[in-house]
Amino acid sequence: VICNSMSREKLIVVDCKGHLLGRLASYVAKELLNGQKIVCVRCEEINVAGSLFRNQLLFKRYLVHRGGTNPGRGPFHYRAPSRMLWKAIRGMLPKEKKRSNLAFARLQVKEGCPHPYDKMKKVVIPGALRALRLKPHRKYCRLGDLSARVGWSHNDLIKRLETKRLIRSKAFSAQKQTIEGLKQKAKAHVTTLLAQNKLKLDNKIYPLTEPKKKDRKAKSDKRKAARKQAAADKKKVSA
Repeated sequence: VICNSMSREKLIVVDCKGHLLGRLASYVAKELLNGQKIVCVRCEEINVAGSLFRNQLLFKRYLVHRGGTNPGRGPFHYRAPSRMLWKAIRGMLPKEKKRSNLAFARLQVKEGCPHPYDKMKKVVIPGALRALRLKPHRKYCRLGDLSARVGWSHNDLIKRLETKRLIRSKAFSAQKQTIEGLKQKAKAHVTTLLAQNKLKLDNKIYPLTEPKKKDRKAKSDKRKAARKQAAADKKKVSA
């Protein structure tokens, strides 16, 4: 499975670089049927078992299959890597069922890594990686090179765009690491200052003074005495 937790996320972006075509298609098809939305990016970097020349001969044989009565109705032979993956996944879904149509609507395939998926977290599928599933001595080829041999004309363009994207990505990553380093230094500095202030407060002794209690009786007696004195003064003046 793509997610070890088996939890459904809103969207999963799969980086197809280094994956085998058939194994990748099978895992993606299963997750689509389970209700997961998936976007496959960098489809031109998918690997196909077998040498480039052998796969080119197989594709030329595949091109022979045409509709006898009306070729315009199919089968259609896609040359773009994303459409090749798209067709492989479609062949692994149930045919002419509503469940299959809904699952297929959750899939997106892209050459390169366009916006906004270049800023999103990407995952790989360990069960479909060529480095883990194909023996080291076996030959393989890149799907983008195969597509370029059979009629796809955007291989060089995608390579240039990916080179520019990787340069921007490295600059963004370096800036992010610098900011994170400054944040860590600031946190350490604040922690040190707090520890020093706490030590000073612990060493300093403050006098404990009890709050003054309000003596209501004393104040009342004082007011009565003042009134008596005022009355006595008034009698003297009148006399």
